[in-house]
Amino acid sequence: MQHQARKRFGQNFLHDPGVIRRILDAVNAEPGQHLVEIGPGQGAITAGLLEMAGALDVIELDRDLIGPLAERFGGLVIHNADALSFELCALLRSDPCKTSPSSGLSELQSRASLLASSMPTAQSQHQSTEHRLRLIGNLPYNISTPLLFRFIDQADCIEDMHLMLQKEVVNRMTAEPGTKVYGRLSVMVQTFCSAQRLFLVSAGAFHPAPKVSSAVVRLRPHRPLPYPLADPSWHARIVAAAFAQRRKTLRNSLSGLVAPEQISAQGIDPGARAETLSVADFAALANATSACIDAQIP
Repeated sequence: MQHQARKRFGQNFLHDPGVIRRILDAVNAEPGQHLVEIGPGQGAITAGLLEMAGALDVIELDRDLIGPLAERFGGLVIHNADALSFELCALLRSDPCKTSPSSGLSELQSRASLLASSMPTAQSQHQSTEHRLRLIGNLPYNISTPLLFRFIDQADCIEDMHLMLQKEVVNRMTAEPGTKVYGRLSVMVQTFCSAQRLFLVSAGAFHPAPKVSSAVVRLRPHRPLPYPLADPSWHARIVAAAFAQRRKTLRNSLSGLVAPEQISAQGIDPGARAETLSVADFAALANATSACIDAQIP
């Protein structure tokens, strides 16, 4: 499949057979599982995924790749769409047969987002692994963080994710408190998912070769959340404010949102910086102050 990589799509096509095999081995898909590949590109891992699962949904934004993918692969359901706006939960099947790619997007009106409720819904509690989505993708590095937040927002219908990302992004996702790379992305990802870096991938595994190294990460949404949230949107606001200016103490970075006394009440030093707080600390602080969202902090 001949195709000129387009910078505006952040395209770097994987071609290394060894890396492709390692990704497929990590996914270890089985027949009947509902696989979704984000950005199949020229189909480097598509063939292997199809062979393992028997069917596959792919989401590809570049229209010039749709025809070649359709000609090369049978059993492929292609969605010419932007993954940043695509409703993954629309792909959830209600029976053993795969739904049509054009089947009712109106079903999304009733779906429960993980960020809308931190506790599992009755529907999600009864969904088996087969009936949740397994996401696989080599994500465009220029929009990887927005994509991650988009996927987490739909985690209720996702079983796991195997994603190729810039190495530095994966390091931030899996970082521990007190380290230089621990930040907003670390807290938000680890609040909703377990995150495991699997292996590194050199620039030479792609064409064209990117200027950065890559890594493959496995994300598994927590069920239930280890630290349930009273108001996920308030939690996200607290985390974002705390890390907005890393050199500031919590007393200053959360000024106007949380009073120092409220921080102290959770056993947290208001003079500490955000990178010293654990995922559990942020959840506890958000939960303790969520009832005071509209209150005026002096």
